[in-house]
Amino acid sequence: MTTHTLTIPGVELVYDVHGPLPTTDGRPPLAMIGQPMDAAGFATLAGLFPERTVITYDPRGLGRSVRTDGRNDHTPETQAEDLHALFEALGAGPVEMFGSSGGAVTALALVTAHPNDVTTLVAHEPPLLPVVPDAAGAERARNGVRDVYEAKGSNAGMAAFIAMTSWLGEFTDAYFAQPVPDPSTFGMPTDDDGTRDDPLLSDRSWAVSSYRPDADALKAASTRVVIAVGEESAGTFTGRASMATAELLGEHAAVFPSHHGGFLGGEYGYPGQPEKFAHRLRDVLDGAH
Repeated sequence: MTTHTLTIPGVELVYDVHGPLPTTDGRPPLAMIGQPMDAAGFATLAGLFPERTVITYDPRGLGRSVRTDGRNDHTPETQAEDLHALFEALGAGPVEMFGSSGGAVTALALVTAHPNDVTTLVAHEPPLLPVVPDAAGAERARNGVRDVYEAKGSNAGMAAFIAMTSWLGEFTDAYFAQPVPDPSTFGMPTDDDGTRDDPLLSDRSWAVSSYRPDADALKAASTRVVIAVGEESAGTFTGRASMATAELLGEHAAVFPSHHGGFLGGEYGYPGQPEKFAHRLRDVLDGAH
């Protein structure tokens, strides 16, 4: 693996290349992107593709990629333009892409704006509020996580986030009638660390979850777009959003092993089934659905 920095307007964009460029296997490079997760979260998955040249990166303002534009918000369109600039700088031609969570949203924005950048996109569990039937309730639930975070800090905010993302079905009155979850229930301390800049728990990434995919542009693109969902995500918000996004594009979601972070090893203490996940991803990239 080699690490590089690309200077573009507004950011020093840091990325990693695992393997040779140009590639030696005749396949495009395989880009793996997340948001707010940075390249570190793909260490296990990238290692399970030793035959491929894999590109990972830290999105603008996250991880090692330092912003120079004075902003602190995260938008899919801006991140998509960063990726477009990165792929142009690499000169490696179009890529295959695996996008996770907010990275899947960025990837959809990239294909919308620059379809020639990506041959095949596997968009895994994009957390898109506008596509679910209970969009207003989902937005209220998201806003509630921010409110808890602002009032009580990271541990309480993460407990509220876990409660939201593990809720099964639509966000009904029963969801909103629940008491604010206690962080200790999830094995977390209850103290407030005083920070309020977390991109996941604050409102800094609301443009990601509020993104409305352009179905017509995605269906017209030369890119093969596959929406993926974890088998353990059935009924959760990200699972429902994935199914609804696939339906919006006139297709069926591809089912993958494990949960929302099913490709993870031990990076964040919430491992999935990375070997099975990589096997499924390889098959889907090769044309199986």
